[in-house]
Amino acid sequence: MVKSKEITVEERLRALYDLQLIDSRVDEIRNVRGELPLEVKDLEDEIEGLTTRLEKLETGIVEFNDQIKAKKNLIEEAKVLIKKYAEQQKNVRNNREYNSLSKEIEYQELEMELAEKHIKEFYATIEQKNEVIIGTKEQIDERSNHLKHKKKELGAIMSETEKEEIALLKKSEEYQGLIEERLIAAYNRIRKNVKNGLAVVAIERGASGGSFFTIPPQVQYEIAARKRIIIDEHSGRILVDAELAEEQKSKMAALLASL
Repeated sequence: MVKSKEITVEERLRALYDLQLIDSRVDEIRNVRGELPLEVKDLEDEIEGLTTRLEKLETGIVEFNDQIKAKKNLIEEAKVLIKKYAEQQKNVRNNREYNSLSKEIEYQELEMELAEKHIKEFYATIEQKNEVIIGTKEQIDERSNHLKHKKKELGAIMSETEKEEIALLKKSEEYQGLIEERLIAAYNRIRKNVKNGLAVVAIERGASGGSFFTIPPQVQYEIAARKRIIIDEHSGRILVDAELAEEQKSKMAALLASL
């Protein structure tokens, strides 16, 4: 939207206050959601991490089973060789050949013992991993159920407020288009630095909204005159008079009700 060069100070103040009312309503909607979106994201990330862990554990078990199979094959091969060497010993011609075959048999027996030891270790590791897998699956189920409830809760809130929030954000952009960038930048800066995001407030009982510091009568008069934008020296907020605030509240209440 093209910013009007003819807009008056009063029109700027009204636009600023309208913008504040719109943005405050958006803040209310987001506060209703609270930490739910972050909770949902954290749960999704946790489940993803647990799922990755589960996949690695299951892959590890497959690898250990492959190693067990290989060790069992090695044992069977060793048995065949031992039988072969034992048969050969029956036909040796001298002690040197006999001793050589005895060493081969001894070596294969050691290979079998080592393989059996490794198989026991692999089975023990698999058992441990299976216990961890059971625990991990329980964690995934628990987190998944929790996530389901949180998503349902968030979905209910979103269905009630998402349409309104989108409409409000669009209106916020429209009202920002009525105000020069310098003022919008100041407005956004104040919103970030003050409590509840209130950058534009009305005078209440002689003080700026939410403040206990009294505004001098002369300054109150200038605010009511709407000839220049006045910043509260104590809170840093933009000030408007109570009458303007009430007029804009009534106008924006009707607008917000129609969204």
